[in-house]
Amino acid sequence: MKSERATSLAGYRVLVVEDEMLVAMSIEDALVEAGCEVVGPAATVEKALALVDGGGFDSAVLDMNLDGRSGMPVADALAGNSIPFLVLSGYGAVALSGLHRQAPVLSKPFDSVKLTDALRRLIQARESPDSA
Repeated sequence: MKSERATSLAGYRVLVVEDEMLVAMSIEDALVEAGCEVVGPAATVEKALALVDGGGFDSAVLDMNLDGRSGMPVADALAGNSIPFLVLSGYGAVALSGLHRQAPVLSKPFDSVKLTDALRRLIQARESPDSA
């Protein structure tokens, strides 16, 4: 039952879009410890878009600066596929514009508990929109 999954994050598949390998590994470690299955990580816009196109995941953690390129096309693709995402950025909320201002933003460096808590809230809000 999905509501039980949301408590532990067990069984959720999460796309990680991050170009810095050590940061990607830290994100992956936090998500795996929370019970998630990690898709990726994708270090480029192109790889992230290919993974979004392939689907098969519940949500995403997105860096908005991928090797000097904007992650906005990835955010657009995720939103276009109704996939909830949170932004992990060294730029904070300034990294978002327009349609994506609603996305939760965590600043780097990040705390793994805050990351998994934010992801849990994101998933719960998707599963029961009136509880958000």
